[in-house]
Amino acid sequence: MGRFRAPAPAASKYITPEGERCLRAELEQLWRIERPRVTQAVAEAAAQGDRSENAEYTYGKRRLREIDRRVRFLRKRLDGMVVVDQPPGDRKKVYFGAWVTVESDDGAQSRYRVVGPDEFDREPGYISMDSPLGRALLRRSLDDEVTVEIPGGSRTLVIIEIDYGAPTMPPERS
Repeated sequence: MGRFRAPAPAASKYITPEGERCLRAELEQLWRIERPRVTQAVAEAAAQGDRSENAEYTYGKRRLREIDRRVRFLRKRLDGMVVVDQPPGDRKKVYFGAWVTVESDDGAQSRYRVVGPDEFDREPGYISMDSPLGRALLRRSLDDEVTVEIPGGSRTLVIIEIDYGAPTMPPERS
């Protein structure tokens, strides 16, 4: 058995304008503030002499590699992004950016916003369009039943509202 790992499936390239702003702000902060600060700390640690036993130098170099890796990832990711800033023509179906209210068999309601894989963890109620629930909801209409495979079985939900505006009620977690 070797070390080969199958490549991860390509994540969707869609993002909301807010999500793009957050990723660009992170990139800017890492490149203009964090990296110069860590570089200066590494230079100061290197000037102290023996680098083999210098924890500040070792940690600083490791942190620089982490920053550079994240900067490369963000630049590459942002280059191929499609910013979706307009609602779709057909607002009666679930597409990227929609707020969707679903009801489970027991009558519990949950509200989700379908977003890209780079921003699903920004707010409660945001779900990735690549997640099982996100894939099940896409291109569905009002009153459609969707079945989602979850650990321990499947769950059936009914779409009771689709909205492309700002949320009118706070998102709920289920």
